[in-house]
Amino acid sequence: MELTKIYNDFFNSEKAGGLVLIICTVFSLWIANSFLGPHYQAIWNFELAGHSIVHWINDGLMAIFFLLIGLELEREIYQGELSNIREALLPIFSAIGGIIVPALLFLFLNYAEPTRSGFGIPMATDIAFAIGILSLLGNKIPLSLKIFLTALAVIDDLGAILIIAFFYSKGIAWTYLLIAIGIYVVLIVLNRLRVTQYMPYIIGGIAMWYCMLHSGIHATITGVLLAFAIPYGNGCSQCPSTKIQHMLHKPVAFIILPIFALANTAIIINSKLGDILFEPYSLGILLGLILGKPIGIFVLTYIAVTFKISKLPENVDWKMIAGVGMIAGIGFTMSIFITLLAFSDEAIINNAKFAILMASLVSGISGYVFLRMQSRKIGFQNQKAKKHTDDHNCTCGKYSK
Repeated sequence: MELTKIYNDFFNSEKAGGLVLIICTVFSLWIANSFLGPHYQAIWNFELAGHSIVHWINDGLMAIFFLLIGLELEREIYQGELSNIREALLPIFSAIGGIIVPALLFLFLNYAEPTRSGFGIPMATDIAFAIGILSLLGNKIPLSLKIFLTALAVIDDLGAILIIAFFYSKGIAWTYLLIAIGIYVVLIVLNRLRVTQYMPYIIGGIAMWYCMLHSGIHATITGVLLAFAIPYGNGCSQCPSTKIQHMLHKPVAFIILPIFALANTAIIINSKLGDILFEPYSLGILLGLILGKPIGIFVLTYIAVTFKISKLPENVDWKMIAGVGMIAGIGFTMSIFITLLAFSDEAIINNAKFAILMASLVSGISGYVFLRMQSRKIGFQNQKAKKHTDDHNCTCGKYSK
């Protein structure tokens, strides 16, 4: 019961958070392309303590977002879809397919280009937007499909985090890195000693973030590492991990991610859209998210089920898996985040963000329409089956008389 409540709270906050993200993105695009555009961008580029505001958002606030992802992953491992290895293998396989195929499509189009460093952009799924779109279908789809998408997206985010750690970190400053590792060891020791007050972990996490920021490894990785140092216990509402998770849900959904969207979607839409979208990196992003995601997810899921490595969730069929694959093509937050790490040219960053928005829009609409059509078919078939049962019962009644 407690786990169901946690999941429902998470699902509801992500659903509402996705709608807020849409509003913030539309507002940011509108104002960036209005006469107020230069002033709007100047706000985010304002220098504060040696860094721009947008830099503090992307390296600071987003570490809190990654902490929440880490806590969600920890919950899934201990009590959720990933706690049973056989059940966990399906979303793991699906996520791997959704990571590898988009990256290969991008590299195929950019292998001879300097933009090949953007291969990680189409790998990511935006969990807030994806769940927000799926939630619009309400009870027309089974709860097991929503849980499957959540597990898939969490694993997908973990894959993106590993890609950031291994491929998008700068030269290593070993002194800072070793200090960060030392702090993390202390936090793990506190975990083993069953220290359940969460303030030592928060203070240690801030110190570790500072060292990571200067180490050359992207500072947001601190959030995920910290999540696994915080004691999980039995997952009850009084455990430190669950407490912090509940504390962060609404601030992340309604403050941090909207601020990230406002700061990073101030995209100047060029009149030459055709030229922008046919750039190799734009095509890689578009094809990776729109085609690569659903193909990769479907194929690897099919392999896992065919070879009896795992099985489909209850009440879920292959058409639903295809629909979820489409929705998983919504990249947004993580894709934009990786774009900022992969490229340094402002024009390329701007165009890549626009391609991400277009791909996410197409993926979200196509996935929603496809699953809605399937839900109607299922409803029609259920009505026919009910009518047949009613007619049969009526006939039997007449016969008995």
